[in-house]
Amino acid sequence: MRRLILLALGSAALIAAPFAAHAQYGGAQGPGGGGSGRGGGEDQKQAADDAKKKKRDKEWGDSAAPLAQMRNAGPCPFVKTLYDAGRYVEFKDAREASANVGFTGEIQGISAGCQYKDNEPINVVMDILFEFGKGPQASGASKTYHYWIAVTDRNREVIAKQNFDLPVNFPAGKDRVYMTDSLANIVIPRGSQTTSGANFEILVGFDVTPEMAEFNRVGKRFRVNAGTPTAVAAAGDTQTRR
Repeated sequence: MRRLILLALGSAALIAAPFAAHAQYGGAQGPGGGGSGRGGGEDQKQAADDAKKKKRDKEWGDSAAPLAQMRNAGPCPFVKTLYDAGRYVEFKDAREASANVGFTGEIQGISAGCQYKDNEPINVVMDILFEFGKGPQASGASKTYHYWIAVTDRNREVIAKQNFDLPVNFPAGKDRVYMTDSLANIVIPRGSQTTSGANFEILVGFDVTPEMAEFNRVGKRFRVNAGTPTAVAAAGDTQTRR
């Protein structure tokens, strides 16, 4: 299991600047933030996405199962995907068309738990479920994706941020791969014994370009092989990083 340590409240000034580069892409924290109005076509796309998610949750439920509850003295930090950075979609020559899609990625779900007591820091563990795709313009059968995790003093400033590399291999004949990345020992210092986890927020997102962030922010849901059924990878194709 990979170990992640996020420490040092005093380093906030050093960390906040690079994180702002992600936040400035729109700041939308969910599907309703910063986007334009939705028409009938968008509603149909959303319905198709909801059906796909329901099917995936049924078939891959074990991969996204909640972590075992840990004892703590208060609520855990709020954990979520930054909407602008929740998907990674490459387009050849910056043209948004099915024939131009390269590698893709999406954060499908996050399971998290925490533990703290007395004046001890908050210890958080997380499982992040990713879905990766290989479009017609993808070069080769492997891709190293980059994502980040940031701890914030909720609704105020970034305390710490760390980047991760995630190598992904696509088996022959498969254009979809699911992977769970497990992280432990995320440590958040507390100012006093009365400081609860509710004062903090943990954000997760891909390292995206401004163009990718704009694509996400306006709520576009373009997919590889749109409108055609996609074979679900066999259970043996699921990769779990430990």
